[in-house]
Amino acid sequence: MLRRSRTVWLSGRLWRPRLVFWLGALAVGLISVAFAELADAAQRAFAGLRASSLSDPAAMLVPPLGFALSSYLALRFFPNSGGSGIPQAIAARHLESEEDRSLLLSLRIAIGKILLTLLGLLSGASIGREGPTVQVGAAIMLAAGRLGGMAQARGLILAGSAAGIAAAFNTPLAGIVFAIEEMGRAYEARTNGLVISAVVLAGLASLSLTGNYTYFGRSDAAVTSAAGWSLVIACGVAGGALGALFSASALALLRRIRRWTRGSAQRLVLVAAACGLIVALLGFLSGGSTYGTGYEEARSAIEGTPLPNFFFAEKFATGLASMVSGIPGGIFAPSLAVGAGLGSSLGLLFAAGPALGATLGMAGYFAGVVQAPMTAFVIILEMTGNQANVVPVMLTALIGFGTARLVSGAPLYHSLSRNFVADVLRHRRTQNEGATR
Repeated sequence: MLRRSRTVWLSGRLWRPRLVFWLGALAVGLISVAFAELADAAQRAFAGLRASSLSDPAAMLVPPLGFALSSYLALRFFPNSGGSGIPQAIAARHLESEEDRSLLLSLRIAIGKILLTLLGLLSGASIGREGPTVQVGAAIMLAAGRLGGMAQARGLILAGSAAGIAAAFNTPLAGIVFAIEEMGRAYEARTNGLVISAVVLAGLASLSLTGNYTYFGRSDAAVTSAAGWSLVIACGVAGGALGALFSASALALLRRIRRWTRGSAQRLVLVAAACGLIVALLGFLSGGSTYGTGYEEARSAIEGTPLPNFFFAEKFATGLASMVSGIPGGIFAPSLAVGAGLGSSLGLLFAAGPALGATLGMAGYFAGVVQAPMTAFVIILEMTGNQANVVPVMLTALIGFGTARLVSGAPLYHSLSRNFVADVLRHRRTQNEGATR
């Protein structure tokens, strides 16, 4: 009995898949850190370009040209790399065959996703790297599972997605909650071990390079008065409604763009260029504050510096234009910046302070956009390290979610994922028809 047990535990067939899986999770963490550093460098390069001797008209040409180039490269060399990346990961979980999943999640697409997201940031796009990290993480874990002979494709996609969120924000709990609430609406208990171990290993890889940090620093702002509780309700209702408006507007515009372009690469590139021009105009009018992820603006609001009253509206429009352009890039960071701007303005209005308002505004708006309240409040609490605000942030996220459901019942990521499923099935049908001729 003992000899048999020793033989089993020393078997290469038992340990090879595990080792490959663990290495894949570590790779997700390391690549996430490198991606973050490169994204920051791309934003600094764009800021330096704007601050150089270029005239304003010349600088305003950078976004439309960069958007057009990113769109062309995505269509020509990296199909299905456009947009956030989260809808592609969700869609891949609904596909049965490995060949179909590889159209949405592959190492080639992951490389393109990183490069083109960096190009978008270098062009001033209001995008983030967190959504793309989900697609990259899922692609890496799927490839690792294939190499190690693991058959749990859906679990691997879930694990890679969770590891991507955890490593991107240094928020391990948010990664797990995101996997349960947003990625896997039909969550399977047997994937628990895969998700948790991937998050832990990716987090360890990230921590070894960046140390333990909170994404937005630490906030001590707390609800201590009636004005604070009034702000909770205001941020929940206003944030949820504005977040739902963003999602509904994005879905409506994307439907119209799909109908108008009908697979025409030239028209898709033209749409991207037009969106880039809108981003450039808004960037000029806002003095450059709407370019990029919005991380610096959100962090300053969390630390107590009020943002301009209409920053949230300008950032909202810039983020919407960047998203519907179709270029690779996520909406997590820009959404948090919009929420911080909205909350900052409401915090001053309710005399509760911009720091508290920014924290609550992020929770309400983010819950409204993604319609995932647990992910919203967990990620905000982990990113701000504010343990005194647990109940208010939770309540704001729940109010934001409830308000968003009243305004628009269509969850953004899952609605977009259906387009990718339909495209893959259409591609397979076309191939089958060609093979039978």
